[in-house]
Amino acid sequence: MTPRDVAAGAAPAWESDVLPGYQQHTIPLGPDPHGEGDLVATLVRRGEPAPAAHAVITLHGYTDYFFNAELGDHFASRGFAFYALDLHKCGRSRLEGQTPHFTTDLKNYDTELARALAIVAAETDGAQILMYGHSAGGLVVTLWLDRLRQSGALTAAGVGGLVLNSPFFDLHGPAILRAAPTSAALMALGRWRKTTVIRKPIAEGGYGATLHRDYSGDFDYNLDWKPLGGFPVTFGWINAIRRGHAKLHRGLDVGVPNLILRSDHSVSEAPDPEAIQRGDAVLDVAQIARWAGCVGNRTVVVPITDAKHDVFLSLPAPRDVAYRELDGWLDYYLGAESASASTQPGRD
Repeated sequence: MTPRDVAAGAAPAWESDVLPGYQQHTIPLGPDPHGEGDLVATLVRRGEPAPAAHAVITLHGYTDYFFNAELGDHFASRGFAFYALDLHKCGRSRLEGQTPHFTTDLKNYDTELARALAIVAAETDGAQILMYGHSAGGLVVTLWLDRLRQSGALTAAGVGGLVLNSPFFDLHGPAILRAAPTSAALMALGRWRKTTVIRKPIAEGGYGATLHRDYSGDFDYNLDWKPLGGFPVTFGWINAIRRGHAKLHRGLDVGVPNLILRSDHSVSEAPDPEAIQRGDAVLDVAQIARWAGCVGNRTVVVPITDAKHDVFLSLPAPRDVAYRELDGWLDYYLGAESASASTQPGRD
């Protein structure tokens, strides 16, 4: 779907979402190449459509979907039309019988990303769009923007900036997992044993228990869509991720100013949620720092003291800091009087 299609009358049908004050639109994607029925993606919006100068589209990570209305409210308070995309086989978009979050190529998300852009552009009357990605979604959107730039389609797409929240830029764990022989073995298994599980969900507790309000967190969400111990990780999915990492590590250019937020330190995931309330229990933040320079040449990296893996799901104090840092960068991005139109804040 292009903006012309929408303008010609093929406007998307919206219905009430599970989040109060939000609506959702199902984007049909056709048959699944892996034989798990038809694929759909789900675009979620805050409020009613209206012309806007700026809009944001957020992408979730693995074992994740959009539920953080506080984030949507914050972007709206800064004048953004707010949208979020649940990718196919994820959250609202996973249909019966489908392997959660399964894909064998991160390019498979390009179609739903393009359709979401077209819908947002049409509904906002051509807003400049800020893309946002968390964890695996951060890797997906980074690679996608680089492909748009290389094809010469970035300007026409109307994307003006990128925010990354703890992007998945490398595998966490011992260095042997990232060594060439191990990566080659994972890729081979990913081709031939695509749906074989390489990592099972963790026992009750861990990172998920620091988030959900029924345990030790502040947030409410659907535990079927975002289970406490995570979804199983398959060889096919990790193969897609490792190929994405390889492309990132060779150096990309998303073509737009970008902000990378992360925790200032990692913690080992533990059964006791109180032991991992302060720090990234999912990724190694040193790897995020290491590969941040591969995103492009207009990158600002900000470590948030005591933040969790999703910095906007942290404890109240570090979460407030994360929002302040986001606002400081948005002042630049929006051309606010408090920011220079020609320079950015300092780099990490």
